[in-house]
Amino acid sequence: MSTRVRIHHVRLGGDEFRVIRADPAPGRLALRDDRHWLSMYADREGAAQLVALWALAARSARSLVHLPIRANPVPEGVVGDGEPVSLDLVLVHHSLQFPAASWKQVRARLGAGKPHTATTPDQDFPDETAIDYERRHHREYRDHLEFDIAAHTLFVVGSSTAFREHGTALRGLVDEAPSYPHRHPGAGHFCVELGTGPWPHAQTRRHVPARLHIQYSSTWRM
Repeated sequence: MSTRVRIHHVRLGGDEFRVIRADPAPGRLALRDDRHWLSMYADREGAAQLVALWALAARSARSLVHLPIRANPVPEGVVGDGEPVSLDLVLVHHSLQFPAASWKQVRARLGAGKPHTATTPDQDFPDETAIDYERRHHREYRDHLEFDIAAHTLFVVGSSTAFREHGTALRGLVDEAPSYPHRHPGAGHFCVELGTGPWPHAQTRRHVPARLHIQYSSTWRM
């Protein structure tokens, strides 16, 4: 999997952060906070870019992977609850312990960055049958995703294992979604839902929605 990015090094106080920022791509992606859940929309090319960046996050424990999409409108006909808020996306390894409150300052210092083609193996996510879903319910399990929101940005935080295992489901947006209407006529849209923590709940401790619903849109009319 390959995608065009720009590499930035930002110094903030005594810390230096490496930001991998996605270049504009032909695909469409949109993300917003719908109050009770997080909603993301992707067409075929957008899904491919998202999966490539997700794989990159699993391998880049010392970087923030940034997808600047908050200016993108959702597909025509999508109705929200209340006043939804458009968001960017940042994927970050939990070992970096990046304070989301610092993101606005880091983002303001990004500059032009250095162009780069980021490539990860096509089979970087495990097969569905190789994932032990039962162990996610064990108290000692630590490879859950966490969500946070700051400066109109959703932060998805996790270990390399968390990104890889959830990436298996995400890969369905590329491998399964395009042919889904033909295989299941009248079944509705194809989607992937990601959640935080071991137990079902509506919000995180910071009142951020704990569910991210990603919907594939085959015909995205603006």
